[in-house]
Amino acid sequence: MTTHRVLVAVAIALLILALFIRLRGARQPAFVADPVRTPGVLNAAVTQANIRATVCRSGWTRTVRPPTDYTNALKRKQMRVYGERGPMSAYQEDHLISLELGGDPTDPRNLWPEPYPRAGDVDKIENELNAQVCSGSLTLAEAQLKEAQLKHTQG
Repeated sequence: MTTHRVLVAVAIALLILALFIRLRGARQPAFVADPVRTPGVLNAAVTQANIRATVCRSGWTRTVRPPTDYTNALKRKQMRVYGERGPMSAYQEDHLISLELGGDPTDPRNLWPEPYPRAGDVDKIENELNAQVCSGSLTLAEAQLKEAQLKHTQG
């Protein structure tokens, strides 16, 4: 019986240790866009009525994307405001409402320093939302709301 109790005690101790290690190693909460600093701003030139000529037209985002020197200067400034201290290359100056969903290209209230690798993951989500808008399964406004909620709550 004593051997059995020792084995049970060891098993319980290992379980507690494993749980402690798992909880201690859990990822930090995502870095999210601040809804006050970065509420998201829409591009007035994009409407539900003209999505075929704008966000659903291949290559359209290239016509409105701001130059890298603009976004890099803004990223440097916003990283300080957000209190981020890492290297600039660890962040993407991302549109809260993406260009693919009719976000304003240059308004600082629509841009924020989103860390990698989350920025790459979110790019895929933005493309999926754009496909849903262009297929008619989501309205432009619904997709914009989903994207804003995502970036304000999950980064």
